[in-house]
Amino acid sequence: MALDPHVFMSALEKRAGFTDEDKAVLNSYADWGSEIASQMADHFYAYLGRDTEMNTILHTGEGRIHRLHETFTQWFHEMFTGIDDWGPAYADRRWKIGLVHVRIGIGPQHVVPAMATVIHEVGKRLQIEGKSESLKDALSRICMIDLAFIEQAYVEVSSEAVLRETGWTEGLFRRLITTGARSM
Repeated sequence: MALDPHVFMSALEKRAGFTDEDKAVLNSYADWGSEIASQMADHFYAYLGRDTEMNTILHTGEGRIHRLHETFTQWFHEMFTGIDDWGPAYADRRWKIGLVHVRIGIGPQHVVPAMATVIHEVGKRLQIEGKSESLKDALSRICMIDLAFIEQAYVEVSSEAVLRETGWTEGLFRRLITTGARSM
């Protein structure tokens, strides 16, 4: 069940309708993305910090919140630059980010609303500054692609752990999930 981040990125671009035009728009606003990245990180971590469970995770270890803030700022700016035109390096980095979320215990129930907070705050800035709808649309699409990488990391890590521990085949595992979902 090993995920190939490059194939996954390509599939997500098609599913989200992330186009070359979106990439060009994001690139043209890369400086603006860099300017607001730290403020978006402030909103993001303020939101997460209001949750007791997340606040504990965020403040585990000396300087963790500072490092996370820097990482968020870099991540946010990379959405505008695409690192390598949203190619293999971008896909590999997004996959690594997803795995880190799983490893440190930031669950989907935290990631999805936190991403919504980012989208909401960026939307407010876009409106205040009179930025184009095409920028808003492109940012929404790339945010959803990035979110899909994080969400898929949970699926892949969990599935791989179950298969490794039980010795089940992937086919059996998928049938069990489908059967279980029908019974809920």
